[in-house]
Amino acid sequence: MSKERLLLATTNKGKAKEIESFLSEFPFKIFTLQEVFPKQSFVEEGNTFAENARGKSLFYSHQWEDLILAEDSGLEIEHLKGAPGVLSARFSWPQPTDEKNIRKVLDLMEGVPLDKRKARFVSCIVLSQKGKIIKEIKENVTGLITYEKKGSYGFGYDPIFYYPPLKKTLAELLPEEKNSVSHRGRALKKLKEYLVEAGLP
Repeated sequence: MSKERLLLATTNKGKAKEIESFLSEFPFKIFTLQEVFPKQSFVEEGNTFAENARGKSLFYSHQWEDLILAEDSGLEIEHLKGAPGVLSARFSWPQPTDEKNIRKVLDLMEGVPLDKRKARFVSCIVLSQKGKIIKEIKENVTGLITYEKKGSYGFGYDPIFYYPPLKKTLAELLPEEKNSVSHRGRALKKLKEYLVEAGLP
């Protein structure tokens, strides 16, 4: 099996690490945007995770000969009518950080009872090459927004996303535990199945 090049269309180091871990059994030579296009950036203007993932994947696929893997994901909270949604990474704009994003969510959810704190993480993965979408996958995981941060693993909103079946936040789970139940983990599992079936690489 020949080694193929794969570009991860993301600047999120935590996300890239999770994806690389999932694809470690495949003979891909994986690159990131910082390595290949350090001075370029795709402006995410889509109204859905799918639109943003498609946009990123196709944008870079016109400049890169081999496979492009783009993923857009985020948190949707029922009480906040789906917010932060596609704005998850920049919810506390300007100069957003994970800590500031978490604090904004907790402030907006202050006093909201547990049964009204339903939320879900959504992940949309798009694989493309030379301007053509090859595969699109969407997955999610449901849970509850906690009243305070718990756990030191993961990134983003993981410390305030409680996963009832395991009675822990995603940030309290070891990386391999999180990957087995998370939205991105579920999407990447389907991607792996597709890659095997398609004989890629």
